[in-house]
Amino acid sequence: MTKAVVLTEFGDPGVLHTAEVPLPDPGPGQVRVAVRAAGVNALDAKIRSGAMRQVFPVTFPHVPGLEAAGVVEALGEGVEGLDVGEEVFGWTVTGSYAEQAIADAARLTIKPDTVDWQQAVALPVAAETAYRAFDLLGVRPGETLLVHAAAGAVGGIAVQIAVARGLTVIGTASPANHDYLRSLGAVPVAYGEGLADRVRAVAPGGVDAALDGAGRGGSVAASVELTGGAERVVAITDPAGAAEHGVRYTSDTDGRGGEAAIEEALALIAAGKLAPRVHAAYPLADAAQAHRVSESGHVTGKLVLTVA
Repeated sequence: MTKAVVLTEFGDPGVLHTAEVPLPDPGPGQVRVAVRAAGVNALDAKIRSGAMRQVFPVTFPHVPGLEAAGVVEALGEGVEGLDVGEEVFGWTVTGSYAEQAIADAARLTIKPDTVDWQQAVALPVAAETAYRAFDLLGVRPGETLLVHAAAGAVGGIAVQIAVARGLTVIGTASPANHDYLRSLGAVPVAYGEGLADRVRAVAPGGVDAALDGAGRGGSVAASVELTGGAERVVAITDPAGAAEHGVRYTSDTDGRGGEAAIEEALALIAAGKLAPRVHAAYPLADAAQAHRVSESGHVTGKLVLTVA
C-alpha cells in the first residue's frame, strides 16, 4: 500500500483527502516513480468538481494529478534508457497526487542536477502547452504575440519561451503582476474593459497572434479583433468560448509537443533564459488548500504538492 490524495465523489476542494491505496505496478514500457513533487493544474480542479466529466470521466476512488517529478523505483517490461534510482520528471499515467505513480517511460525526462524538484514539475504541462500553441500559431521571430493570463503557470513559461524566440510579447495580467511580466521581458497590460485599446496603445504596429489562457473577460473576442481574425488565435481554456468565436482550442489530447517542448525548455534554463516560477508548495495532505488557491485565480506561477 501507499499514500495518495483521493476523491470518492465530485465536489468542492473538501472532497480531497488522503488514503492508503494499492501500490501500483508498472506495465510494459512503464516505470513506477517515487514522487517528490506533483504539479497542480487548473484541469485538476475542473475534474474534481465534475465539470469535465463528459471529457475526462473518472472512476472512484480517483487520484488526481497529471505530472510528477521523482525517482524511478521500478521498471516495467521493455523499458530502456532509464534505470532504478534516476531522477526524472514528466507526465504520469496514474494520478500524481501520491507517494508512488506510474508513468510511460517515453514521457519522462531525466532531471538535470541544476533543476530542483519543484522547478522540474512546473515544466511538463506548461512547456508542452506553450510549444503546442506556438506550433499551431506559427509564430516567427519579429512578430508580436499577445498572451492572456501571462502571469500564470502556463503564461509565464509561454512568455519566456516567446521572448527567447525573438518575439515581442504583450501580456495581460492584474496590475499587481505587471512588474513580474516586465522582468520576463513582456509588456504588461491590465485586464478589463478597454483591453483592446490598451493593447493598441503599446503595440501600434499591431498584434500578429494571440494565446488565450484566460477564457474570461472578453479576452477571446479582443484577441480576434486585435489580430484581425480567428486564424491566429489559440485558446487553451474555455472550449465553448473558443468555439463561439471560431477560435482553435487545444488540449493535451492533440498529441503535439512533448519531448521537443521539454528539450527546448531545459536548453533555455541552462542558458539562463527561462526560470520556472513556483507560486507555492504544499504538503500532499494539503491538496485541498492548493485547489482553493488555484481556483482563486490569483496565482503567479506554479502550484506544487511536495512528498517527503
